[in-house]
Amino acid sequence: MVDIRQVKQLREETGVSITECQKALIEASGDFEKAKEVLKAWGKELAEKKKSRETSQGIIDSYIHLNKKVGVLLELNCETDFVAKSPDFQNLSHELCLQIAGFSDETVLLADQSWIKDESKKIKELISDTVAKIGENISIKRYVRYSL
Repeated sequence: MVDIRQVKQLREETGVSITECQKALIEASGDFEKAKEVLKAWGKELAEKKKSRETSQGIIDSYIHLNKKVGVLLELNCETDFVAKSPDFQNLSHELCLQIAGFSDETVLLADQSWIKDESKKIKELISDTVAKIGENISIKRYVRYSL
């Protein structure tokens, strides 16, 4: 039997459904850290399966740095308008805008860049984590970075 407090904590830390958190804890024999790794692996598998799905909805987001010398426009796409309006998708869009604004070396692909808020994680992992959380494919359609 899995401790409900662990399920709740895992849910809060990962944003994954309660059922999936419970399954992960069972598979990990109650080991919390191992359960987080299980969820991460499942998320990667899910993101890989979703890659072929069409992303025809989404948002256009922007960011202007405080000094007004760097700006970003981003088109981020997903499968449904419902997900495009979700806080998780909106947050990902904002994080991507910050990444684009903060990373001026344009010879490195955005997906392969280390995330500015957590150097141990690549942008493609940040996107995969969000795909696992919301259950839809996400794609960066286009972006532009302006700077003076």
